[in-house]
Amino acid sequence: MAKTESLSEVHQSVNTDKRKGWKRILAFIGPAYLISVGYMDPGNWATDLAGGSKFGYQLIWVLLMSNLIALLLQSLSARLGIVRGLDLAQASKQAYPRWANIPLFALAQTAIIACDLAEIIGMAIGLQLLFGLPLIWGISITIFDTILLLFLLNKGMRAMEGFIVSMVFIVGISFLVEMFIVEPSLKEVVKGFEPSILNGDALYIAIGIIGATVMPHNLYLHSSLVQTRKIERSNKGIKEAIKFNLIDTTVALNLAFFVNAAILILAAAAFYKNGLHEVAEIQDAHKLLSNIFGDVAPTLFAIALIAAGQSSTVTGTLAGQIIMEGHINLRIQPWLRRLITRLLAIIPAFFTILHYGDDALGGLLVLSQVVLSLQLGFAIIPLIHFTSDKKLMKDFAIKPWVKVLAWASALAIIALNVKLVIEEISGWAKEANNWWIYVIVIPALILIVLLLLYVFFHPLLEKKKNASRQLVPHGNALDIGKIDKISYKRIGIAVDFSKNDRNTIRHALIQGGKDAHYFLIHVVETAAARYLGNEVMDHETQSDAANLEKYRANLEDLGYDSTPFIGFGSTGKAIADISNRNEMELLVMGAHGHKGLKDLIFGTTVDSVRHKVNIPVLIIR
Repeated sequence: MAKTESLSEVHQSVNTDKRKGWKRILAFIGPAYLISVGYMDPGNWATDLAGGSKFGYQLIWVLLMSNLIALLLQSLSARLGIVRGLDLAQASKQAYPRWANIPLFALAQTAIIACDLAEIIGMAIGLQLLFGLPLIWGISITIFDTILLLFLLNKGMRAMEGFIVSMVFIVGISFLVEMFIVEPSLKEVVKGFEPSILNGDALYIAIGIIGATVMPHNLYLHSSLVQTRKIERSNKGIKEAIKFNLIDTTVALNLAFFVNAAILILAAAAFYKNGLHEVAEIQDAHKLLSNIFGDVAPTLFAIALIAAGQSSTVTGTLAGQIIMEGHINLRIQPWLRRLITRLLAIIPAFFTILHYGDDALGGLLVLSQVVLSLQLGFAIIPLIHFTSDKKLMKDFAIKPWVKVLAWASALAIIALNVKLVIEEISGWAKEANNWWIYVIVIPALILIVLLLLYVFFHPLLEKKKNASRQLVPHGNALDIGKIDKISYKRIGIAVDFSKNDRNTIRHALIQGGKDAHYFLIHVVETAAARYLGNEVMDHETQSDAANLEKYRANLEDLGYDSTPFIGFGSTGKAIADISNRNEMELLVMGAHGHKGLKDLIFGTTVDSVRHKVNIPVLIIR
């Protein structure tokens, strides 16, 4: 049976039933730490540095508010995964029609690429600051994160969580030491928790802080990661899992808040107090730390940046897998999926450095946050709808006061992010040669807004339909009913003159008996055949035609009717064309049984054919 669980490689791989007391609580600890790294990525660093250097400790309360909103939304995401056994992408696939899921997938994938882009840039900057490595080489090195992720997944979920927690620990310790070095004013830090009226640049940076804090891919990821815990599927077991995951989320996100607050406090104490109010670039912060405090603080800063970037890239690629499998049910090899996600992020970074130079990466970092802002509503709105639905969530639907808080948070985040996007586009519109804004960007934004409105209203208008939707990814088993014997009259047999042919032909004859007509199909794949098609008469074609005739004569002696057909060029396409043209009812093919690299190179014909024909395909090993 095909695996349909979210992150099937590690689904329910951590057992919680056999543990008692503190060990039982610790069994649930982990998923939120993987989430927390997204809340301390290079995008957050840029906004925290700008806020601290420009306004001192004034914006700490904004960080706290962002953290509380994030805690609320991540707890809803965990609740969805625990109660319904679906991640956010799978739930969206069930709730919305296919035509809507395709753009939802595209937007979510774009957001993950944008997020991955920020991590790549941050890690490359960290490597440059620490080792003097050129940015282009730093970006190239990040492609090996794919190998690291596969290694960690093969070692199990606990190994991955251990790696991420150690990275988070390095970031936390680095900033704790830096706090002692820069000696911030505790009195002013405490005063920063007092809410204040924000205007002008302070409002803009506050929007940036909130926009960089709550990330859409984390909502997809959390709803999947909680399913790595094997729990008792009773009301008591589900209630316990929700409680322990709330503890996990609270501790992990408070740690992320500490790191973000530490960056802002560091910028306030080191730069704001020294009259350096325009520090927004990560490289500038490192350079100024060197000038003011010597070698230790900037070294710790670079180490923390590398650790944050490394851990964030691991979680970003996992989120890519979740939205691909959830929204459009596309499953490809894990290494290939992660490599594609990484390459889609590396290519823009490469292009930016080669075309515009290293200095343009800061602008690319900001752009990545704007792209994330566009996607946020498409994750938050469905999440609140799904966790509010009493017919699907039953006793675990969120309470009215939680729903009010969630919708208020969603409205605030979306409004602030819309403001950020409008301001960014207004800035682009002032530049010369900006025709592409009106031809591409604005029409795209109008379509995105219309889709967002649809995502909001569809569950409200289709509540009756949604109530009848299934709680399992592939629905419930159907009543099979009376079985009539199927008699195939036109059967295709793909042969390649290998030792597998005897078995393939034998199974085909069993399906149709002597009443069916058989079509013997072989494809010539020579270079001449690809270019000249049926006009080619080289030695291989003549030899294959003679072999097909031998099969036909052999079958005739046994009392079976058959017709030989030779195809040319692409094997999959030629077999499908012959099958469709001759209105076959069944196609029988031999599988080569390749493994590893051979399967990657040679084992594609069966897949190619089955996507091109609308008849049953019987695969014989």
